[in-house]
Amino acid sequence: MAPHDHHDHDDHAPIEDAGYGEDELLEAAIRELLIEKGVLTAEDVARQIDNMDSRNPALGARVIARAWTDPAFRDRLKAAPLQAIEDAFDMPMGGPLELVVLENTPEVHNVVVCTLCSCYPRMLLGIPPAWYKSAAYRSRVVRDPRGVLAEFGLTPAPDVAVRVSDSTADLRYLGLPMRPEGTETLSEEALAALVTRDCMVGTAVPKAA
Repeated sequence: MAPHDHHDHDDHAPIEDAGYGEDELLEAAIRELLIEKGVLTAEDVARQIDNMDSRNPALGARVIARAWTDPAFRDRLKAAPLQAIEDAFDMPMGGPLELVVLENTPEVHNVVVCTLCSCYPRMLLGIPPAWYKSAAYRSRVVRDPRGVLAEFGLTPAPDVAVRVSDSTADLRYLGLPMRPEGTETLSEEALAALVTRDCMVGTAVPKAA
């Protein structure tokens, strides 16, 4: 799905957390069936869960901080994200999925969504938040991105285009936010502490401590 540029918004209901949906129930049923048929074991599932649990937004924040401080790495990250992350952090990013980095600029602010389900860069950020999976966010952020961002406390300037990118089963997006002003003397570790999960989805921007 092509990116969308939006500038206006209408009245809307607030974004709310989502509970367990049909996709979670279907996943559990398929997992149990695969174990029953001997396609995989409970140990395989547990091992993969442990691997996914080790992925969290702090890992993504380290990637963003490195991109802010190392222009050569930023160029590699934008050109070949998965390989750049593997090489720089010794962090396996294997799998058939493609990752695209969306760099924010003074003219464009990027927001990520999955309108069909909850596709998300789990290989880097871990489990998506409940609101990302909610029908309210998935449907409304495409139609009314500025209204949705306002609910998160973010109001891009009127001359900044808000671009919404829709993830798919084969394609994930990672937002590369702009480095906050006044952080020139901060270390890479201190910069990473400024980057939240929402900054990499696009519903927030990093702020100097």
